[in-house]
Amino acid sequence: MDDLVAELKELMDFKETVEVGDVALVASEDPKMLAFAVVTDITRDSSRKAEWWHVSMQMLSVPLQPMTWTLRMPQMCGLEIFTMGGKKMYMAPVRILYGAPRPQPVPEQGTTKTHTKGTARLRVVK
Repeated sequence: MDDLVAELKELMDFKETVEVGDVALVASEDPKMLAFAVVTDITRDSSRKAEWWHVSMQMLSVPLQPMTWTLRMPQMCGLEIFTMGGKKMYMAPVRILYGAPRPQPVPEQGTTKTHTKGTARLRVVK
């Protein structure tokens, strides 16, 4: 699991903190699994003195599978590998870039001009 996590940290852009609505990468040692989940809720486990949190997620599978894990902050933020039932697990929130820049089309040569206003593209032909 240590080698897998080291490789994932090189391949993925992980966030430092986790919030409701984040997509998290979830890895399991046994059964071997690598999947994504959406974090749907994070609530404090008031039954413990130490800070533990109930992290509710929906596994992005067909059908969607709800699950809730009780974790400490370093475990839910990808800072620690942890165990559940003696099996190694890992969870880390993924940074997803929305609205990535798109390549701009090259203006045509000749008598046409391309004007831009906002995101709409107009073409004036003389």
